[in-house]
Amino acid sequence: MELDNGTRVQKFILLGFGVGQQERFLLLIFFGILYVITLAENITIITLVALDTHLSRLPMYILLGNFSWLEICYVSTTAPRMLSDLTSPYGIISFNQCFFQFYMLFSFGATENFFLSAMALDRYLAICHPLHYPQLMTQESCYNLVIASWICGFMGYVIPVIMMSKMSFCGPNIIDHFLCDPGPILSLACPPLGMAPIVFQISANVLIMSNVLFAILSYAVVILTLMKPSFEGSRRKAFSTISFHIVVVTLFYGSVAGMYLAPDGENQREIAKAITLFYTSATPFLNPMIYCLRNDQVKEALRRLSKRRLRLG
Repeated sequence: MELDNGTRVQKFILLGFGVGQQERFLLLIFFGILYVITLAENITIITLVALDTHLSRLPMYILLGNFSWLEICYVSTTAPRMLSDLTSPYGIISFNQCFFQFYMLFSFGATENFFLSAMALDRYLAICHPLHYPQLMTQESCYNLVIASWICGFMGYVIPVIMMSKMSFCGPNIIDHFLCDPGPILSLACPPLGMAPIVFQISANVLIMSNVLFAILSYAVVILTLMKPSFEGSRRKAFSTISFHIVVVTLFYGSVAGMYLAPDGENQREIAKAITLFYTSATPFLNPMIYCLRNDQVKEALRRLSKRRLRLG
């Protein structure tokens, strides 16, 4: 963590989006509104699941309520700081805050991986093993899945982040991004980089690939099961339910794949910023809408809660 002149790196400068004052103001308004709506959407889902006696007993909605809390934490890791930095030409973040943001962002992202797998498992058991589903997916087992997802998500990046924080940085301490992302951070490190980048890459690949393969296999088996003649009567309703899950999985892993497939060259950093912005800001905004926009049980729970409030009022 030493610069060439021997001084310790105390802070990093985040260049952000590299636009003028007027463009920054427009971005501040847009992302500020987006952040507020995202919080409102996810808080609404958490409130519905917590207060509605019907939804609070169903494993799918227990997972969805916890997933909404995860989305609030995930977007709040980057959005408030990004909005604050948009009020000036660049942002300044301390060394410790930078690596803390890096760790929290990737830990919440890893936790989302495990939640998507847990939700895929829930749909697999509900559709492929309906007779055993009540015994297999009890409230206790559902909460165990939730706890396991949080623990596994936050354990995955502990060692890589600690190793990267111990690296030497040669300067300049300027990060061409709006958050502390491993790529720009590693570009500032002094060679040799050692094992830290390799350990980080292995951790990221294992966490992502294991969960994406599990989700793909689960939904593939579900779709094949629904194509059987015995599901002809209920096929449309079941497909409607899992289609929302598949869209969310596609959005999340599609944006992650975009980071790996982004072409090298001068525009790579701008493409990386756009993709990062999508999965840190857009997906937490879109996910509640996808899950609940056409969900009859959520709509009914919202009506019940509204009627209850009107009676109390």
